[in-house]
Amino acid sequence: MGLFDRLFGRRTKNTATSPQARPVRRATQSSEPTFAIIDVETTGLSPRMDRVLELAIVHVDAQGRVVDEWATRFNPEGPVGATHIHGIRDADVAASPFFRDLAPTVASRLQGLPVAAHNASFDLAFLRAEFATAGWDTPSIPSFCTLHASHHYMPDLARRKLADCCWATGVTLDNAHSALGDARATAGLMNRYMAGHGGAEVHSDLLTLPSHARTVLWPAGPSRQPTPRQRVAPRPSNSRPIDSRPVRFTPARAKQPPLIKQLTALSLLEVVDEGAPEGTTAYLETLLECLEDGDLSDTETAHLADLVRAYELSDADVAATHRACLLALAHRALDDGHVSNDERAELYSLAELLTVPRSTVLGAIKHADAARATRMSAGLLPLPDGWTHGEPLRVGDKVGFTGCDEAQREKLEKRAEELGVRVAGSISRLTTLLVTDGTFAGTKLAKATEIGTRVVHPDVFEILLTHLQPASMQRVGTQFTPRLQVASETTSVAQSATPVITVPPAQVRAWAAANGYAIGVRGRLPLEVVDAFTAASS
Repeated sequence: MGLFDRLFGRRTKNTATSPQARPVRRATQSSEPTFAIIDVETTGLSPRMDRVLELAIVHVDAQGRVVDEWATRFNPEGPVGATHIHGIRDADVAASPFFRDLAPTVASRLQGLPVAAHNASFDLAFLRAEFATAGWDTPSIPSFCTLHASHHYMPDLARRKLADCCWATGVTLDNAHSALGDARATAGLMNRYMAGHGGAEVHSDLLTLPSHARTVLWPAGPSRQPTPRQRVAPRPSNSRPIDSRPVRFTPARAKQPPLIKQLTALSLLEVVDEGAPEGTTAYLETLLECLEDGDLSDTETAHLADLVRAYELSDADVAATHRACLLALAHRALDDGHVSNDERAELYSLAELLTVPRSTVLGAIKHADAARATRMSAGLLPLPDGWTHGEPLRVGDKVGFTGCDEAQREKLEKRAEELGVRVAGSISRLTTLLVTDGTFAGTKLAKATEIGTRVVHPDVFEILLTHLQPASMQRVGTQFTPRLQVASETTSVAQSATPVITVPPAQVRAWAAANGYAIGVRGRLPLEVVDAFTAASS
């Protein structure tokens, strides 16, 4: 996981204090190891250019219980990088062994076992690079990624860093940002996964990878002399000249623009819903973190390019991810139906930085302005007495279509877009309802059935459109009352037309955790949690 999972993070207590960084072992179970869980601390994000500073290998059995542990630091043969992140100083590793000195020990602890890690591609890319530098030819190592598997066990989780997954599963994360501390936490995740967390079936890879790993042959030693590695990342051919100044999205007068601040709460599901391939989740996590402070340095740009290579992403994957990221953020700006000049400038700058066509932003803004004008002219009257069609449709809701008479569907889709209802090409947990006449049972209907998305007939949808309601209102009986609004950097209370009650997000999260709600440590609070808190507080 290393720096990938914690750009600009705050360092906590470090587990290894000896300058020699001697390996440690601790036997806690008598059963045989089934997986080798690894975590690396690195000098940077590039497996090609940066080095491993610290490595932990934790063996777990078939139930995910810790069998033994091993951890060490390495002399990276150069600067240690961001000490404020990993807490390791140059003096701490000056007398530590080189990776090549302990390569046989590392290989022996991995041999015959599948490797597991939180974002395994990142950790394994660094291990392979270190082995190659040491003159070793590493085999293809069977691996299990607890980050990717979190989609199987926790499909509704907004963000999926190690801290988020540990929070959602009740796993303790001590000594975060140290290799051994994070490896122990990942072992805790494996324990939950192997037990079928949340009632999910045990992931099939957990059952098949151990036998596969036993057939993998490791070399007995190096096949060539160690080779030095260049420590300075080359400047990409299409980049600006490298200097110490970061690229700014906005003029210097705005240190942290309001729209950019919303990146901290942007759910990965929101971005995936806008078209980001699910296989880009790990890259997307890093991209969002790099953008959170409104700056993107040349070094970060080069490291993101290295991650694209490490995760074997295609140009189309990256382009789709960048476009989806911009659209998800744009929809945050469009929530009130109006885009301010500052928001417009931020979106244009971000689009240029991510090489997304300017027309994408222009189209989104044009749509928002038109929808706002249409909604104002429509009047958005209250629901009539005797309303019998369930929860009303709201401005900003996302809907999907399948089946339906072609002419009627085209008419309804056009009208929905005009009124500010978003028409999606796929169904997810962010979709409010699926419109279908039942004549076609395709993948959209199957997905809606699986996740419990509301399904309505086109005729009912037309009635819902006719009685469209504001997004900020919550229907109780035949009346509407304000929904509690959590005070956060993603919501502008001043812009809301509805009276709101402001509550610190931490207070809502603490209440939710105490009352059995599965909720992460960051991101947008689910509406059902906010509603439940509102009801309990009233």
